[in-house]
Amino acid sequence: MSKQLLHTFVICAYKESPYLDECIASLKNQSVKSEIIIVTHTPCDYISDMAAKYGLTLFVNEGEGGITQDWNFGLSKVKTRFATIAHQDDTYEPDYTRELLPRMRKCRKPLIAFADYYELRGEEKVDRTKMLNIKRFMLLPLRPWFAWKSKFIRRRILSFGDAICCPSVMYCLDNLEQPIFHNHFICCEDWEAWEKLSRLEGEFVYVPKSLMSHRIHEESTTTKTLEQGGRIAENMEMYQKFWPKWVAKLINHFYTDSEKSNDLS
Repeated sequence: MSKQLLHTFVICAYKESPYLDECIASLKNQSVKSEIIIVTHTPCDYISDMAAKYGLTLFVNEGEGGITQDWNFGLSKVKTRFATIAHQDDTYEPDYTRELLPRMRKCRKPLIAFADYYELRGEEKVDRTKMLNIKRFMLLPLRPWFAWKSKFIRRRILSFGDAICCPSVMYCLDNLEQPIFHNHFICCEDWEAWEKLSRLEGEFVYVPKSLMSHRIHEESTTTKTLEQGGRIAENMEMYQKFWPKWVAKLINHFYTDSEKSNDLS
C-alpha cells in the first residue's frame, strides 16, 4: 500500500450481490485515490473473482458474522488514518473523497465526516423524497463549520432521528475507540454508534452535498426490516436515550410515517 494514501474504502460484501461491480467501479473512479479492500463472512467464487478483477485485497471474517461484526472486522483491517465503510449495493460520486478528506484533515480532532445522498431506485437517482427532505432539514444546524464541535447541536439532531447516512460516513480512526459498533440492533446499529460518538470531544463534519447513492431495493436490509416492522421498536429504544417515554412515542410516530418513502410497493 502506498504511504501517500490517507483513506481506505472498506467494502462489506455479502453473497453474490449484482451491484458489487458497480460499487467497486465507483470507488476506483474517485478523483482522489484511496486504498480499497473487501471483507466478507460469506466467501464465494463471485466475491473472490471481483477482488481479483480489480486487484483488491480480500479479508474473510472467520469469526461471528453479521452487519456490525463485519463493519468492525473491516475497520480492524484498515492501515490508514481515515476510512469509509462502503455498502456493496451503493455507489459513490467521483468527488466523495475529495470533498470529505480535506475537511477532516483541517479539523483539530475530527471524529466523523458525512454527506447528503441520493436514493438509487433502479438506475434513477432520486434527490427529493419526504425522508431525504426531513434529514437535510434536521442537519441544517451542522452546516456552519463552527457548529461541528458542538455536542449539544449533534445530540439535539440525533434526538429526533438518524439523519446521518451510514455509508456516507468517513471515520477518523485515530480518534475513535474500536469496536465502533455494538451487536445490539438490526437496523439502528449506526444510530446507536452516532449517539455514542456524539458524547466525545471532537468534530462531526457535515458536507451538505449529495456525494453517494444509497440503493433502495427489495433485498436491502433497510427495506426488509421496515417490512417486518422491526425498526419501530428499535427507534423507540433510541429515542428513550434522549427523551421521556411519552415524548419518545410521539416522535417515533411521526418518524416512522416518514420512513414509508422507503416502501417499494
